[in-house]
Amino acid sequence: MLDIPQLISQEISVKLSQVNNALALFAEGATIPFIARYRKELTDSLNEIQLRDISDRHTYLTELEDRKKSILESISSQGKLTEELQAKIEACLQKNELEDLYLPYKPKRRTRATIAREKGLEPLAEFIKSLNQPQAQPADIDAEAAKYICEEKGVKTAEEAVKGASDILAEAVAETAERRAYLREFLLETGVFASKIKDDFPEGSTKYEMYRSYRVPVKSVNSHNMLALFRGETEGILDLDVDFDESAVMGYLESQEIRTKIPEVKEFYRSMLKDAFARLMKTSLITEVRSDRKNVADIESIKTFETNLRELLLSAPAGMKPTLAIDPGFRTGCKVSVLDETGQFLEYQAIFPHQAAAQRQQAAKMVKHLIDKYKIELIAIGNGTASRETEDFVSEVLAELEQKPIKVMVNESGASIYSASEVAIAEFPDLDITVRGAISIGRRLQDPLAELVKIDPKSIGVGQYQHDVDQKLLKKKLDETVESCVNYVGVDLNTASKELLTFVSGMSAAVAKNIVTYRNENGAFKNRRQLLKVPKLGPKAFEQAAGFLRIRSGDNPLDNTAVHPESYPVVQAIAQDLDLPLTEVTQIASKIKTVNIKKYVTDKVGEPTLRDIISELEKPGRDPRAEFKYATFKEGIKEISDLEVGMELEGIVTNVANFGAFVDVGVHQDGLVHISQLADRFVEDPKQIVKVGQVVKVRVMEVNEKLRRVSLTMRLTEKEQKFDRSKPRRL
Repeated sequence: MLDIPQLISQEISVKLSQVNNALALFAEGATIPFIARYRKELTDSLNEIQLRDISDRHTYLTELEDRKKSILESISSQGKLTEELQAKIEACLQKNELEDLYLPYKPKRRTRATIAREKGLEPLAEFIKSLNQPQAQPADIDAEAAKYICEEKGVKTAEEAVKGASDILAEAVAETAERRAYLREFLLETGVFASKIKDDFPEGSTKYEMYRSYRVPVKSVNSHNMLALFRGETEGILDLDVDFDESAVMGYLESQEIRTKIPEVKEFYRSMLKDAFARLMKTSLITEVRSDRKNVADIESIKTFETNLRELLLSAPAGMKPTLAIDPGFRTGCKVSVLDETGQFLEYQAIFPHQAAAQRQQAAKMVKHLIDKYKIELIAIGNGTASRETEDFVSEVLAELEQKPIKVMVNESGASIYSASEVAIAEFPDLDITVRGAISIGRRLQDPLAELVKIDPKSIGVGQYQHDVDQKLLKKKLDETVESCVNYVGVDLNTASKELLTFVSGMSAAVAKNIVTYRNENGAFKNRRQLLKVPKLGPKAFEQAAGFLRIRSGDNPLDNTAVHPESYPVVQAIAQDLDLPLTEVTQIASKIKTVNIKKYVTDKVGEPTLRDIISELEKPGRDPRAEFKYATFKEGIKEISDLEVGMELEGIVTNVANFGAFVDVGVHQDGLVHISQLADRFVEDPKQIVKVGQVVKVRVMEVNEKLRRVSLTMRLTEKEQKFDRSKPRRL
């Protein structure tokens, strides 16, 4: 059997000791964020990506080994296991390769071949097979077949006997692992996906128009095209085929299977091989090729989703400041919620600024009152219906104020999903669904990560064909992304929601709930050690979670850093050598740089961890996310009809796909910057140029009001290009 750690070491180019230590830590229940941050000495500083690769590959190979065992047992029980076959099975590295080897021995429904065997025709098949040799002498196949005529067994003629023998030989060819592997690869390398729109759908009537008469090589189909083709087929709009050179397939099979010089046997084999491929191989191989390309497209699409989700979750927070959150609306009015500097809900009002003048004045008066009463510093406006009109109204109000809060348009994708969720109902059981939505919009501005973890990532709107990909794999990868982001930033133990705590390393949903309950009953945590008093939070969970939980203004300033409690004695030694009390150790960034870390190396704490500690003490409690920035939408541009070709706008990237980026420019319909329009050079991957949440400058290229499509460009104009070329270049 395989040496799994050694194989993983070779595949991902890391040392065997790194793999073994990582696997040992996984077995002990350590999480990937914990290992990457606090066990660098054991893994020689493997990062999260490498650790996930080790974990995923170990899972795959372990499942593969388990499958090998069951297959070997099955073949052995049939008395058909040879040393050669066993060696081939044990050497397999891929599941499809393993299943190819098992196919001839796999229990199956009655086939034409099994029926032929039941009729006693296997000896005839062996006789014909014996004629397929270079030195074989001619023989009368029909005469031999006549010996097998038996009314009782259902063989009425010699022709039927020969046909039955052909079925037996055809199945043997179709189940030969080498033949299947070669032809599968042939289809992958030379096949072409060909689609057409069904006759029921006239030109211009579907969103799949580009696939009306579409051909693309199987090996180079883009993931978004592949998923679109499958979706169109599922919706009954597209017919999708795999075209390939069948004459080349038959040429290959004949070259590999026909060894005789006897014309009659050659002709028999040609007919048998044609049947073997057409009846027993073609459909299954095409299915496997489609599945292979679908898996590749799924993985690529999910990677894009992961990247977009990470950028969104790690969007710069505006900060925990008093916030006025507005969910805009016309007829039903705007829902206004007030949040304090910890995100707690304080007050709700409904205003109607988009109806009569008197109501607009009353709404302005109310907004001024709330701003003054709660010392509002941020105003969050949802970007849905009536958003631009509401933004204009708020601007009018702010123009009359000396101290103006920062006004920001907030992407409200998924807010309605949160509003109706069990999480929102449990948090605000007495509030209307619209009020909950406004609260969510405000909290997204204060701290996007803390609020967005409450929503299913698939509802946030940053995916690409997310409903068409492998849902189990998608959930796994998105959960990993959320876990990674939460632990990267760290969590305030005294304000974090149950949902946010659930993603902290080592935390279960039950423990997260118990932390919130304990906090509500006993007040704010004063130090990390108090966590051990929380029901079901034992030493192992404490070890995994403590370093990612922050306590501001607690008993120990180190509790507000990423320094793990297990390393506090080291910090204490450093403080003592610097002649400082531990309470001041986070306030001495200049002195910390002079520390000789080699002096503090122990068996458990090495230089990598010490470097992390010093780095943390230089900027204690810092937020690793970027500085907060926001887009300013152009005044007077509120609907698609307001857009004009050539207009320059500022917008915010809402989604990045393999074919380009979607940008919100404030007209209730995101515009598309195609990959070819992202830069004045070839762009292979849009993620190299833009990311979700980025503020960008764009120019309108095309507007189609009927289809609600807006095409944008980020490329320089001809004038700008000339100016850019005129700049001096540094040599």
